[in-house]
Amino acid sequence: MAVRYELIKTCAQTGARLGRLHTPHGVIDTPTFMPVGTQATVKGISPEELKDLNAQIILSNTYHLFVRPGHELIRAAGGLHKFMNWDRPILTDSGGFQVFSLAENRKITEEGVTFRSHLNGDKLYLSPEVATAVQNALGSDIMMAFDECPPFPAEYDYVKKSTERTSRWAERCLKAHARPHDQALFGIVQGGMHADLRRQSVMDLTSLDFPGYSIGGLSVGEPKHLMYQVLEETVPLMPGNKPRYLMGVGSPDALVEGSIRGIDMFDCVLPTRIARNGTVMTSQGRLVVRHAKYADDFAPLDPECSCYACRSYSRAYIRHLIKADEMFGLRLTTIHNLHFLVELMRQVREAIREDRLRDFRDEFFEKYGMQNNESGF
Repeated sequence: MAVRYELIKTCAQTGARLGRLHTPHGVIDTPTFMPVGTQATVKGISPEELKDLNAQIILSNTYHLFVRPGHELIRAAGGLHKFMNWDRPILTDSGGFQVFSLAENRKITEEGVTFRSHLNGDKLYLSPEVATAVQNALGSDIMMAFDECPPFPAEYDYVKKSTERTSRWAERCLKAHARPHDQALFGIVQGGMHADLRRQSVMDLTSLDFPGYSIGGLSVGEPKHLMYQVLEETVPLMPGNKPRYLMGVGSPDALVEGSIRGIDMFDCVLPTRIARNGTVMTSQGRLVVRHAKYADDFAPLDPECSCYACRSYSRAYIRHLIKADEMFGLRLTTIHNLHFLVELMRQVREAIREDRLRDFRDEFFEKYGMQNNESGF
């Protein structure tokens, strides 16, 4: 198989997994956080800087690259790795979430989805076969089956029909997959907040023997406690010898709680999005550096952080850059936030290795100033 999961250790305190994911472009230590490079770039940061902060894998978006610049152009460039000058693993999502959240005038049929581009209104079409062909052209190490992501809240009958369609689409994706030797296709477990639908989705997808499985349809507006409940009901049903990927989740509390519940991979635009608003994650909690109280604060963003921004610049300087609309300020907050989450996952892996992840969680949450496992992001 193109991708192989190796279980290294299970935490005696929590059951969390320490592992390695072997891919054509390198080995990934898990649990891991994947920075999101929607348009074949992680906003505000270069591939070299991503390597400096030890990002192991990044995510790019099938929908956006399909719309612009087009997968055939990227194929002609030698694939996504060469196009964006990134020689480590890449995961591409299927585009399903973006079709249902961004596209206008969409029409869903059993065959696929017709929609209008969010850029110029052009009429476009994605189906399991098209989404798979696009990702084959992109050449990502890990690709996602085309799915439908139900909103929250949604009626049970709608979620049931949607989940059944996602299972049928998953089988079509497998049949259309042209590069199983060097690209792993993951199935996406759906089912909304309903335990019986999640169970059926897992059964449908595991019967198709995907090399990995992701959990979709969470972090779509539901409260955190409900997301954790769905994970507790779903993850134990998933194969122990395959990687588990929780899609679209990236707040510090959810990364720790998700790891405790057996998740191996996470991604989210959160760290880069809030960085562009002047908000950073620190060991003491959330900090909005653009606030006036930091105008003469010459401490680093986080005294406990070793990232480039914290080693080199003060809160006062970064605030000045942001208030002056200098892009370097937002680059620094972006570097810091991504470093914070990558380093957090390294600490999670170390805690699993030492059988103390629950203790780590309690200490981290207390220091981070979180209550009721809600991080404020």
